[in-house]
Amino acid sequence: MCYFDHQLWPCGWWKWGNFREQCPKEYRTGETCGLKLIFNTYLEPEPCKMCDQIDKKQRRLNKMMEDVRRWRNEGNRRATIEKTETEMRALNSQIGTMWVEHEARKNAISY
Repeated sequence: MCYFDHQLWPCGWWKWGNFREQCPKEYRTGETCGLKLIFNTYLEPEPCKMCDQIDKKQRRLNKMMEDVRRWRNEGNRRATIEKTETEMRALNSQIGTMWVEHEARKNAISY
């Protein structure tokens, strides 16, 4: 039961921080017993790295949707629209995968 700092972001994402205190169970200097307890939690004000990446991809997807809507009104850009729609599907899939990873990490115990 060694004590570590804990970082927590507003979305629920978290990670272990620095080692703070050794428990009496472990007698070797510099070693930890393997059980991690929270010594202090630091709340981070900015979004986590994963949320930031998801947000960037979402903005790119929104821009593509706006472009396709504009191109459909202009007409005569069929190939461009098809290519962009393919990219949009791939980007949407990436965003979904990233959200699944984010939720799995958020609810994990051992990271």
